[in-house]
Amino acid sequence: MAPIVFPRADAPATMDPVTNERESPTGVRTTEPLTQYMQRVNQRVRAFDRRHPLLWDAHVTGFWVTAALIDYVGDGWRNVTHNPDAPGWLLLVLSLGLSAPLLLRRAHPAAVLLATTPFALVNAWSGTALQAALLQLLVIYHIALRVPLRNLWWAAALMLAPVTVSTARYGEGEWHQQIGSHLTSIAVAVLIGITVRTRQSHTEALEDRARRLEIERDQQARIATAAERARIAREMHDIIGHNLSVITGLADGGRYAAGKSPERAAQALDAIGTTSRQALGELRRLLDVLRDDDTAHPAERTPQPGLTDLDQLIDGVRSAGLPVHTRVEGRAALPPGRQLTVFRVVQEALTNTLKHAGPETASEISIVHGDKGAVTVTITDTGKGTPPSAPSDGRGIPGMRERTALYGGTLEAGPRPHPEQGWRVRLHLPEESPQ
Repeated sequence: MAPIVFPRADAPATMDPVTNERESPTGVRTTEPLTQYMQRVNQRVRAFDRRHPLLWDAHVTGFWVTAALIDYVGDGWRNVTHNPDAPGWLLLVLSLGLSAPLLLRRAHPAAVLLATTPFALVNAWSGTALQAALLQLLVIYHIALRVPLRNLWWAAALMLAPVTVSTARYGEGEWHQQIGSHLTSIAVAVLIGITVRTRQSHTEALEDRARRLEIERDQQARIATAAERARIAREMHDIIGHNLSVITGLADGGRYAAGKSPERAAQALDAIGTTSRQALGELRRLLDVLRDDDTAHPAERTPQPGLTDLDQLIDGVRSAGLPVHTRVEGRAALPPGRQLTVFRVVQEALTNTLKHAGPETASEISIVHGDKGAVTVTITDTGKGTPPSAPSDGRGIPGMRERTALYGGTLEAGPRPHPEQGWRVRLHLPEESPQ
């Protein structure tokens, strides 16, 4: 087996030529400082554009209007014109008509193309051949960027019309050269628009996915928090409810025995102290796990109760005055989680018997082990008191059902069938499904 080599912390980073990112020896990608700076500048420009779109459009439009007017005033148009005797007013109108509508190129690109097309046709027919007509390439770029792509056909036809008119009227060059050259320019502008549009759609999809992942993460965190609160509530109920019920039973028994049998009263007090210390120890371990400050002492890694702790649990209940008879069939082979469920259900059932069954009550526990983790537990009592169908805290039987549902099991709790008296709790956990 080849040895595992860990990268050195001071090893040089490698550069990814595609993404322009530097990859550290530990596998973490870091962007170059210049790239980070350009990204920040780009984000600020885009944010400013989103806040003030009209201001940005006015600057861009003003630039092209100025360029068109410079071409007109400086007589640069005479270098390519077919009609050097064109009147000045016509040149001015065409220059403004081909450049000023760019102010609305992002909001209404199709309308801008329709508005500039008559000026482009007049420019071609009159032979002035102003370079401002090329600004239609910027318009069709925005059409490819923002408008449904099916509009590209008529947009390209509108842009080819002035070239066709100019070639037919003045006949310079071959048809395929004139049309092909302009069509290539249109195709380049369209491809740039589609590329930018695709990148924007991809970025928006990533941002939407990131937002949905954040929402899902928050939801999962809330669900996990609620589940953890429910688990803690169950543990607190099982620890406090059971131990206090045992302590109450011991205290009542010790009070009755104090006058006639001081030794039995002393034994009850010893049992109360033992049970109290056990309850405090379990509560302390649970609270230590919940503490998240750095000064907290490390929580004791004691295992959760299991089947081996049932004897101690039953002995405590017996000492509180409840006779308990147990019967076990089969070979126990349960994982820790299922053992904890069985323990807590037995604990809750015996606690309810102590609290509600009344005097002269006996309880019986039957545990039948099956194959592959299956188990059936039946706890019955002969009590005549009020059944725990609606406990005051509302966590007893619902807590048992929640624990049982974690393993796909069933839990039945209710009065024993007539003519028998008392209460019965039946827990069944099916076989473990293969992973």
